Amino acid sequence: MEQLLNGFATALTPTHLLLAAVGVLLGTAIGVLPGIGPAMAVALLLPVTYGMEPTGAFIMFAGIYYGGMFGGSTTSILLNTPGESAAVVAAFEGNPMARKGRGAQALAAAAIGHFTGGIIGTILIVLLAPFVAKHAVDIGAPDLFAVMVLAFIAVTSVLGASRIRGFASLLIGLTLGLVGLDEMTGQQRLTFGSLHLADGIDIIVVAVALFAVGEALWVAAHLRRKPFEPIPVGRPWLSRADLKRTWKPWLRGPVIGFPFGAIPAGGAEIPTFLSYVTEKRLSKHKDEFGKGAIEGVAGPESTASASAAGTLVTMLTLGLPTTAVAAVMLAAFQQYGIQPGPLLFQREANLVWALIASLFIGLTLLLVLNLPLAPLWAKLLRIPRPYLYAGILFFASVGAYAVNADIFDLLLMFVIGLLGFAMRRYGLPVLPAIIGVILGPAAEQQMRRALQLSDGSLTGLVNTPMSIIVYVVVLVILFFPLIKKFLPKPTPPAAPAPEREKVDA
Repeated sequence: MEQLLNGFATALTPTHLLLAAVGVLLGTAIGVLPGIGPAMAVALLLPVTYGMEPTGAFIMFAGIYYGGMFGGSTTSILLNTPGESAAVVAAFEGNPMARKGRGAQALAAAAIGHFTGGIIGTILIVLLAPFVAKHAVDIGAPDLFAVMVLAFIAVTSVLGASRIRGFASLLIGLTLGLVGLDEMTGQQRLTFGSLHLADGIDIIVVAVALFAVGEALWVAAHLRRKPFEPIPVGRPWLSRADLKRTWKPWLRGPVIGFPFGAIPAGGAEIPTFLSYVTEKRLSKHKDEFGKGAIEGVAGPESTASASAAGTLVTMLTLGLPTTAVAAVMLAAFQQYGIQPGPLLFQREANLVWALIASLFIGLTLLLVLNLPLAPLWAKLLRIPRPYLYAGILFFASVGAYAVNADIFDLLLMFVIGLLGFAMRRYGLPVLPAIIGVILGPAAEQQMRRALQLSDGSLTGLVNTPMSIIVYVVVLVILFFPLIKKFLPKPTPPAAPAPEREKVDA
C-alpha cells in the first residue's frame, strides 16, 4: 500500500495528470475510427515519446489503451463498426439499442462497464499479480485449445437460432483464418500464389469488411424500400430498470475477463464472447437478445476492460505480451533499456507503481469525460443514412489501408464485404465468422503443439484436469437439446374450474 500511495503521488503531478488526460482523449478519438485501434495509436506515438521520461510515456500509453478500447465500442454500438477486435461483441446488442433510440443508454452502460471492470481489474493487479503470473505459466497447449473449442461451440450453439447456419459461418471464418503461411512448415495455404496473402488476412480488415462494408451494402440495398427516418437519440441517462439489469453484468465481467487477460496467448476476444454467452444464459430477458438487451453491452464491456488489466499483469511480471498493445508497450520498455519480468517490481518499483496508479486515474478520467459525451456521440445517428454510410465506408477504407499501407487490403476488404452482404442475405450470423478468424490460427497452433508433445497421440489433447473439465462442458452444450427431451417436463398448473352461471328462476 505504501508503494501504491507513492505511485499516486507520482501520477497526480500536473504533468503526469495532463499526459493521462491526453492519452485518454487520443485513445478515444483514434478508437472511434474504424480499423485504427489502440495498438496502432501506441505504435504511432512511440517515436513521439523518445524525448520523454519513461514514467510519463507509460502513463500516456495506459490512457491510450483504455481510451482506445472505449472508442472501439462507441463505433460498434452506434455504427455497427468495431474499432478493434475486442469491441466486436458490443455491436450485437449495442447497435440494436441504438436503432431503437437507446444509443445514449448503451454508451453509458459501456462507459460504466469499462470503469467498473478496469477498476476491479487494477485492484486485482495490486493484490494478485504474483499469484496469477505464477499459475498462468502452468496453463499448457491442451488447456488453451480446449478453451478455444469451447468458444467455437458456445458461439454457434448458444447464440444462434440455427446451429447449421452458425457452424457454416464459423467454417467461413476458419477458412479465412487459414490464409497465409503455415507457421510450422512455411507452406502456403489458400494464397493462390499471391505474396500479398502470404502474411494472412489481418483481423481488422475482416472485421471492418464484414461489419462496416457488409452493413453499408445491406442498408444501400434497402434504402429505396424504407425511406430515411432519423433515429431518436433518447434520454442520456440510465433508468432504474436499466441499472437493475446492468449492475450484476458489470460485476461478473472482471471474473471472466481478468484471468483470460493474464493467460499467455489470451486477450480480450475470448472472454468477451464468453461473457456475452453467460449474460444470455443468466438473463431474465432472453427474448431481447439480438434485439437490444442492455446486459449484452454491460457484461462484455466490463470484461474487456478487466481483460486489459490482466494483460498488463502478464506483460509486467513475465515480460510476455498477450495482445498487440502489450507487444508495443514491451517494445517501449526495451526502448528505455527496461526489461519487464519477475525482477521489474524490484528494479523499477517507482515506474511500475506510478503506472498502476495512473490506471485508476485514467479510468476515472475516461468515465468523467465520456458520460457527458454519450448523447453527443448518439447524435451521429441523426445523420441521413446515405451520408452516414458513405462516411463509414470512407473511414473503413482509411482504417483498412492504414493496417499495412497496401492497396491490396482495400480490394480484399470490399471482396469480404460482399461476403458479409451475402451472409446477411441468407441469414448467416456474422459473430461465428469473426471468432473463427480471430481464434482459428491460435487454436490450430495450440492443437499442433499438444499433439507434438504427445507424439501424435490424441490423448495429448485431454491429458490435463482443466482440458477434461472444459470438454465435459462442451459435450453438455452440444447434447443439451437432446438431453432436454428426456428431462421431465413441468406439469402446467390446472386451470381453475369455471364458475357456474346463475340462472334466474
